[in-house]
Amino acid sequence: MIEFVTRSLTFFIPSKKLRTKYRIKLKTLYYARIMLHKAKSIGKNFVAGGYCECGKNTIIGNFVRLNGMRESGGGCLFIGDFVHSGTNCLVITRNHNYDTGHAIPYDETFEYKDVVIGDFVWIGSNVTILPGTTIGEGAIIQAGAVVHGEIPPCAIVGGNPAKIFKYRDVEHFQKLKSEGKFHQDAT
Repeated sequence: MIEFVTRSLTFFIPSKKLRTKYRIKLKTLYYARIMLHKAKSIGKNFVAGGYCECGKNTIIGNFVRLNGMRESGGGCLFIGDFVHSGTNCLVITRNHNYDTGHAIPYDETFEYKDVVIGDFVWIGSNVTILPGTTIGEGAIIQAGAVVHGEIPPCAIVGGNPAKIFKYRDVEHFQKLKSEGKFHQDAT
């Protein structure tokens, strides 16, 4: 028998089959709870399918599924609606002051830079998003990419540094968007 403890409830789950099913559900609730206590705001139907961590300046839209994303730096992170991420993603929102500081290689001060992830963005696993990045609506970020700068809407990027190698079919994307055909997890 396994005991799961959440904020105010304790669950005793007798069978192995049920333990597996509820372990996944309870982990998802636990990961989401971590985000709820830290983020500035989180929209409806947020799912944390893996361990996620964010700062107090994080704003998350509606129907977002993060399967393991960590925000580091304390700057502002804006995540739009219907964003999905793979596992082990890192978003950095600050740099060390290396240019105008009083010590080298850098001093103890920081430069905070906002990161904006637009609506309908799909981020693969093991992606690193650097300070000051803006990812346009409908963009796809290939697994393992290191992203910096401005990513146009509907661009498909990958590599280190991430480069555009293709665009989505924008006409088809806009058609699905106008018809309200959005992927939503069943969890």
